Amino acid sequence: MASIMETLMEVLEEEEKKYNALLALSQKKTGIIIANDTEALIRLTDEEQVIVDEIAVLDKKRETAMKDVADVMNKNADSFKLSELVDLLSSRPVEQKKLARITDSLREITTNMSRVNDQNRELISSALEMVEFDLNLVRGLKAAPETAQYTSGGYSAGNRLGTASGKFDAKQ
Repeated sequence: MASIMETLMEVLEEEEKKYNALLALSQKKTGIIIANDTEALIRLTDEEQVIVDEIAVLDKKRETAMKDVADVMNKNADSFKLSELVDLLSSRPVEQKKLARITDSLREITTNMSRVNDQNRELISSALEMVEFDLNLVRGLKAAPETAQYTSGGYSAGNRLGTASGKFDAKQ
C-alpha cells in the first residue's frame, strides 16, 4: 500500500506542477490576446498543447494508481474519489495532510483556470466582434451611393458618400 500511495502522491504532485504551468500560460495568453499578437498566440497555444499532452499521460497514471488503491482498500474503483481517500487516511495523518493539500491545490488551480479561460473566451469574442464590425464598415463604405460631385468637365467625380478621402475618418 505504501508504494502505491507514494506513486499516487508523485503523480498528483507532477499534475499539480503541470496544471500550474498551464495556468501561467493561460494568464499570459490574456495579455497576448489584448495585444492582438497572433504569432505569439500561436506559439503559446503550441506550448499549452505540449503541457496538455503531458497532463493526459499523468491522468492515466493517476487513474491506474487510484484503481490500485481502491483494490487494496476493497472499494469500487469506478466511484472512488480522492476526497474519499483523504477521509480514509485518518490513521495516517502525514499522508492524509499531504493528499488533502494536493487535492485542495488542484481544485483551486482548476477553478482559476476556468476563470481565466472564460475571460480569454470573452476577449476573443470581443475581438472577433470588432473585426466583423470593421469588415461590415468597409463593405458598407464600398456600397455607399455616389456623391453629387462633378469634375470641371461636367462628369461625375465618382466619389462615394463618406469616403471622400478614401480612408476611414477616425474623427467621426
